[in-house]
Amino acid sequence: MEESKNKTALGVSSLVLGIISICTTLFYYISLPAGILAIRFGTISCNKTGSKIAKAGLITGIIGVSICLFLYISMVIILLLE
Repeated sequence: MEESKNKTALGVSSLVLGIISICTTLFYYISLPAGILAIRFGTISCNKTGSKIAKAGLITGIIGVSICLFLYISMVIILLLE
């Protein structure tokens, strides 16, 4: 019973961190660690339970990290081209 709650908690925390990662894309020092942790927790929980919440957390983490990286890489390219 306790192990089942722990796996569910990983899925929920993955989803919450993924949403935080998407909402804070302008602040890379919050977005990147939250997104990386969301991806990590999502993969662990998906492999052990296969829950839909864990899959949603994994997807939101990937989206948050990719938006953040795209934003900052494009800013660096724009600054270098000027």
